[in-house]
Amino acid sequence: MISFPIDGQRFNYRVAAVIIIDGHVLICDEDDDGYAMLPGGRVELGEPSALSLKREIAEETGLIGEVGPLLMTSESFYRREGEDFHELGFFYSAKLPDMARPDGTSPWLITHDEGHEHRFHWIALDGPGLEPMNLLPRWLPEALRDLGQGLRHVLHDERQG
Repeated sequence: MISFPIDGQRFNYRVAAVIIIDGHVLICDEDDDGYAMLPGGRVELGEPSALSLKREIAEETGLIGEVGPLLMTSESFYRREGEDFHELGFFYSAKLPDMARPDGTSPWLITHDEGHEHRFHWIALDGPGLEPMNLLPRWLPEALRDLGQGLRHVLHDERQG
């Protein structure tokens, strides 16, 4: 996986799925984290990013996802667990099988991967639900609510003030 330390910092190359159905986006939190994220994970060396995302969706949800067009790229700089991160992110539109849709339950799906419990939630985009879930990166809730701009690149640096 393309994640490695360099002089007290960590570089990550991550892919994420933007799965929106009926005005709800699918997000995931883990048992030991205080934040939520979009489904996805790290790209493996030599693996195209869209293929990485398809693999990650299957590993995390147990479902076969369909990866669509690239929506956003990002460069995020942040600090977590005493380590400074430089993360490149590719955010793709994605679909799940027709049976995978918001049904009012939360969590909607619970799975286990790499020793962690993953809880998946459908959160309405038109309300304040993403912020209390602590969806990271911090710029993501606003960007998800405004996807109509076409492909865009986000630069976000939390190291400054």
